[in-house]
Order: sequence, then structure tokens, then C-alpha cells
Amino acid sequence: MHSQSITGELTIYTAASEKQHLQEFLETGDDLEVNLSQVAEMDSAGLQVLILMKQEALRRNKKLRYTMHSKAVLEVLEMCNMTATFGDQVILT
Repeated sequence: MHSQSITGELTIYTAASEKQHLQEFLETGDDLEVNLSQVAEMDSAGLQVLILMKQEALRRNKKLRYTMHSKAVLEVLEMCNMTATFGDQVILT
């Protein structure tokens, strides 16, 4: 399994570059994990990137999991009623 972390902001200001990094990450294997524990801030643009990457992984027959959701990520997922949408285990601390 290949892993990658997103750190700092996942917002409209960083969405394009994070999308590029994640698209490159999709090329590294078929079983992938993105650690979200260091995401300090996320908005709807960041959520769109996460949705897009899940869809792209599915299209390419790859397994992509989001793990260790930070408080900022969980707040956006809950606000948009999408906590269970990705099918990833969410552990509340």
C-alpha cells in the first residue's frame, strides 16, 4: 500500500496544486491511502478535490482510502452530510 499525507490547508487557495499532487499519487499503485490528519483547514473546494480523487480512483479500478481525518476535515464532511459518503472508516476521538 502506498501512503501520502496532506498537510496544511485544503482550500480554494491550494485545491489546484493538491489535485495535481493527488493525481500523480494515483499513478503510484492500485492500493492507496491518503492521511488527512494534518489538514488544518478545509473548505468546499477541498471537499471537491477529495470527491474527484475518489471518483478517479474508482474509474481506474484503484482502491483509495482517506484515513485519520482531522477535525477540520470532519467538520466539512459533517456540515455537508457526507461523513459516510466515501466509505472510509472515520474514528472520532
